[in-house]
Amino acid sequence: MNYTTLCGIGVALLMGVAPILAFAPAPAQHTKLLFNGKNLDGWKHVGPGSMVVEGGLLHGVGGMGLLYYTGSTFGNCTFHVVYRMKDENDNSGVFIRIPLEPREEWMPVHYGYEVQIDNHPERSKEDDYHITGTLYSLTKPLAKPGKPGPQWNTMDITLDGPRTIVLVNGIKVTDYREGDPVPERKFDFEPQRGRRPDVGYFGIQNHSSNDIVYFKEISVRYAK
Repeated sequence: MNYTTLCGIGVALLMGVAPILAFAPAPAQHTKLLFNGKNLDGWKHVGPGSMVVEGGLLHGVGGMGLLYYTGSTFGNCTFHVVYRMKDENDNSGVFIRIPLEPREEWMPVHYGYEVQIDNHPERSKEDDYHITGTLYSLTKPLAKPGKPGPQWNTMDITLDGPRTIVLVNGIKVTDYREGDPVPERKFDFEPQRGRRPDVGYFGIQNHSSNDIVYFKEISVRYAK
């Protein structure tokens, strides 16, 4: 077999293999709905107020309380949350990495992470460390893509071991790894500083009777 023939076989093999490599399937994903749009099966509420389902949407009544998912703890996954504010701006939060099953509303605040929902923290004399998509009082936003009410927003929160990544409307707002520097506490209602667990409980905050945020979808995606 001469050199030309060998080259031809090599090119043919490469041409045959290249499409397989280029179009190799992505890792399989498994998505689970945490909120079924009908009721609060699998959830439990702690603290003042409550969370209710009306017209397929979840929202808070009174507060400050927390609705947490009881079915499992979560790590190495991505939460997908679709929400909108009732008014031009309202306050709520998505809680992750809660170390223990909550028995009251303040433990998750101080020892988990709140992914904030509030486009105008300055109205409460707070700063950018308290804006939508940040880990409340801990991270500064990389962008500010939160849409005012009544427009719908998406929030994707990825837990990757000790790393937490938050996208709001497809734009990265937070990329934090345990041990990264954070500012000192300014208010007693801010979380305690320190490492959070890789695996923890998940919850949604009802902030107050004046802050109504509607949640249309809450799901979690795992890579198989």
